[in-house]
Amino acid sequence: MATSATSPHATGFPAEGRCGYYVEKKKRFCRMVVAAGKRFCGEHAGAAEEEDARKRILCPLDPKHTVYEDQLAKHLKKCNSREKPKPDFYIQDINAGLKDETEIPEQLVPISSLSEEQLEKLIKKLRKASEGLDSTLKDHIMSHPALHSALNDPKNSDSATKHLKQQASILGNIEKLKLLGPRRCFVEFGAGKGRLSHWVDIALKDAEKVHFILVEKVTTRFKVDGKHRKKNSVFERLQIDIQHLCLNKIPVLREGKLPVVGIGKHLCGVATDLALRCLVETYAASFEERNEEPLAKRIKNDKTEKEIYPLTKEGSEKNVPEKWNPVAGIVIALCCHHRCDWRHYVGKEYFRALGLGAVEFHYFQRMSSWATCGMRKTSLEDSNITTKRQDNQNDDSEEHDDGGYRITDDGADNLPGLLSIEEKKKTGHLCKLLIDQGRIQYLQQKGFSPALQYYTDPLVSLENVLLTALPDHSSSPETTA
Repeated sequence: MATSATSPHATGFPAEGRCGYYVEKKKRFCRMVVAAGKRFCGEHAGAAEEEDARKRILCPLDPKHTVYEDQLAKHLKKCNSREKPKPDFYIQDINAGLKDETEIPEQLVPISSLSEEQLEKLIKKLRKASEGLDSTLKDHIMSHPALHSALNDPKNSDSATKHLKQQASILGNIEKLKLLGPRRCFVEFGAGKGRLSHWVDIALKDAEKVHFILVEKVTTRFKVDGKHRKKNSVFERLQIDIQHLCLNKIPVLREGKLPVVGIGKHLCGVATDLALRCLVETYAASFEERNEEPLAKRIKNDKTEKEIYPLTKEGSEKNVPEKWNPVAGIVIALCCHHRCDWRHYVGKEYFRALGLGAVEFHYFQRMSSWATCGMRKTSLEDSNITTKRQDNQNDDSEEHDDGGYRITDDGADNLPGLLSIEEKKKTGHLCKLLIDQGRIQYLQQKGFSPALQYYTDPLVSLENVLLTALPDHSSSPETTA
């Protein structure tokens, strides 16, 4: 269909003295010469007048585009912004946690607006709550042969090399926990392009019955999961917020009873809490509710048993664990603690036991940004990068070393004489550690043996902490907290 030069589809301007009618089919303006004082040639004058008389209105589903008013009903049926039927695995707020409005203050001032006395009081609470916590984590910086060739590629940019080093270390830690193996489902949360799952698949080679579920809430370009054509592994991408994801409604998990391994690289703030609840509460609890014969009993004579359960209690017959856990393990690289949220946080009970609540959590999660950007100056360039990161928070080309976006109310410039740069940085690390400790306690209460460790050098990424967890029946000295 052809449209006039005033159409939103028109680009540029017609040549001087030429018809101003834009021919959509040819993607250009009509080249006919027009009479003096006229805008359109004789061929298009009538069509343009008729089209100009039609009124365009904003689409009620998405005001970013317009539609002819007389075609609104037809447009609403096919508009890309229309509400689509929800899949079976979508259950509103299933992983959101309990909502207690009475705990959340109506208004909290920015840290930069706090008085020195108020800030000192907060920091004292933080230090008291952190007493006894080991702030020095063990180094578990590893690699994996699957990435050796890619890591040694001379064409790599510095950014690509940094990402590959992190992926190699995460993969090495997954293997050390004996989670790489056949007959399981790897669920990558915040998958982005899906590169972490890609390398897991490469490392598994020809392992049997391996399924990958890549969870990402936004549309992602340049995905790598579509390139896999191996017979023994299947990639499935779900565009959904983790907050609403019910894993036991996904056919391959509901029917195949595959042990799940939850993985993630730089899973921002609240997404980590949602993923943990999705795995160990929503998914694992669904098996306890079913009055079924335990899977361990059904596969007692299965020859692949040792591959499914690589770590079990010593002396257990046939290597079968005493209690089967549908979640075989969790390996998540943490990120962006300042993007945590009290409602969704899994460590509320831990905070309350320390005499802390929603207010302290709010300020601690904001202060956590001091650990990674306490020594950086805000600039126009940073501001431009900031906007891009907010729009593309799952783009693998972007690191989250400064928390994904610039903190504008962290009080960095309003602490004369109160905290030095090093003290500020240490305070930020304590905030991160305390928030992560709440996650550790949550996993312990849910029957897991969790641990925190450094998985990459801070020169590679300032967000260099890895959270791992195995079911208690498969705990070992190397994996306990």
